Amino acid sequence: MHIVVCIKQVPDSAQIRVHPVTNTIMRQGVPAIVNPYDLFSLEEALRLKDVHGGRVTVITMGPPQAEAALRKCIAFGADEAILVTDRAFAGADTLATSYALASAITQIGKDQAVDMVFAGKQTIDGDTAQVGPGIAKRMDLQLLTYVSQVDALDLMTRTVRVQRRAEGGVQVLTTKLPCLVTMLEGSNEMRFASMDNMFRAARYQLKVWDRVAAGIDDVGKIGLKGSPTVVSKVFAPQARTQRAEIIDTESGEPRDIALTLLSKLFTQHPKLGEAISKRAT
Repeated sequence: MHIVVCIKQVPDSAQIRVHPVTNTIMRQGVPAIVNPYDLFSLEEALRLKDVHGGRVTVITMGPPQAEAALRKCIAFGADEAILVTDRAFAGADTLATSYALASAITQIGKDQAVDMVFAGKQTIDGDTAQVGPGIAKRMDLQLLTYVSQVDALDLMTRTVRVQRRAEGGVQVLTTKLPCLVTMLEGSNEMRFASMDNMFRAARYQLKVWDRVAAGIDDVGKIGLKGSPTVVSKVFAPQARTQRAEIIDTESGEPRDIALTLLSKLFTQHPKLGEAISKRAT
């Protein structure tokens, strides 16, 4: 079995600031980390490897500094790591990124067929949740998003059963391999890196691919040329100056609280009652 895990090195969002004049993100001095959602995917891939054997390959597209994120994944137990980096990738949006990663994973599959691809549900710097589905579409893989648990994997029938969190409940889905899975937060707990794997990560000869090695011939589909998305402005939300209002009720009974809140709401918004009545009739 061969599992590929897509990760991304991202700035620690807890320490990001927005420049007050230019309204751009200030990345200087902000530590880079492995996207937290991707770690849930890596752990799930490693758990499947523990049970069924096989090989886990970690891949990322990014600048040379992303090497540190890949070595961390090796320390956790991944077998191989590939850094896809090229100046031609600069400025890529999710469309161009999914194209580059899909091409690189296809190249990986030429060495050993890929059975499953894992990715986090989204990244904390973009929050689009588009790259995973984009890779699945380009590679014609079965797509399982927002997975909270992998219940069973049968390599004989080449099927996988998962629990997918959906609005109003949980879906239990079974599909054929190969497939792409995006994992939810809290689905598992990342293991500690062993001492042996930490030494191995330090010595590991990282594979570095440019666009040619990743199998990309058309530069019009990567980087800025392949990115129709344009970010016009980035800004920090303004702090609210309005103070919270304390509303007294006759008692702590839910009925009294609800009636008091509704009365206050209709007083502040006199046309609200009329609008609700029109929609009800």
